[in-house]
Amino acid sequence: MYRRSSLSKGPNSPQVTGFHDSATGSVQYVVTDPATKKAALIDVVLDFDPAHARTSTESAQEVLDYVRNEGLEVEWVLDTHPHADHLMASHWLAEQTGAPNAIGEKVREIAELWTRLYNLPDAFDPDRDFSRLFADGDSFRIGELEVQVMLSPGHTLGSVTYLVGDDAAFVHDTLMHVDVGTSRADFPGGSSSELYDSLQRILALPDATRLFIGHDYPPVGDREEPAWEASVAEHRRRNPHLGGGTTREEYMSLRDERDATLGLPDRMLYALQVNLRGGHLPEPEADGHSYFKIPANRF
Repeated sequence: MYRRSSLSKGPNSPQVTGFHDSATGSVQYVVTDPATKKAALIDVVLDFDPAHARTSTESAQEVLDYVRNEGLEVEWVLDTHPHADHLMASHWLAEQTGAPNAIGEKVREIAELWTRLYNLPDAFDPDRDFSRLFADGDSFRIGELEVQVMLSPGHTLGSVTYLVGDDAAFVHDTLMHVDVGTSRADFPGGSSSELYDSLQRILALPDATRLFIGHDYPPVGDREEPAWEASVAEHRRRNPHLGGGTTREEYMSLRDERDATLGLPDRMLYALQVNLRGGHLPEPEADGHSYFKIPANRF
């Protein structure tokens, strides 16, 4: 995986190392308090081969190898939302590290929505499968760094942003990189209007705040390598979807028109069955194997 670190800027500023998963365009993060060597893992991928419905842990193991080589102690396994484009490694990482796994509390509502779409009335129980469900405004610590949880709906109805220390925000599938724009809002429970509000709340953070996004799909223009960090000031100034004071109506028209051209991610109908279980595969059946249930003609 392509890896790059953003160094701490001083006291109350985390070091952030991102790992780009080329198969899904996802960016996975190790967030470290340099003073204590305590760390959190954010949005780590469980590898999945859709052609064979096969999972593996190579990507997550690479992240763990980095953690161990750096002498870090994992305090949290975090996800920003139940991802549609990759399976989450939350359960496996919690087992490997002994750290609690967490996500936003509105995952309960997302689970209800997908319970109906899959017609699986007893499949999902986020209170069982996550150690903690965060509400908007909750806080916790990574070492000595305070983390604030900010509800950021739009891509999903329950996405959360993690504000770490004074100058880092993990903004998941709200913004894309500053030369691309923003993320889609057309999945079940999504809303371009709510996404606009979430983006404005993120862009109200201090200018120097480092914003770390959830995905990048290079090549983009002259840029061949993946990129995932830009400041609030950079996004305000030159993000093509928001720079220059885009109105809500302008943004919704742009976003909805773009989303109407997009197909479903090839892993989506597999991923939600795993991610709404905190990274567990569906319960094994009588033969000891897990099976996915894929809705026909629903999308």
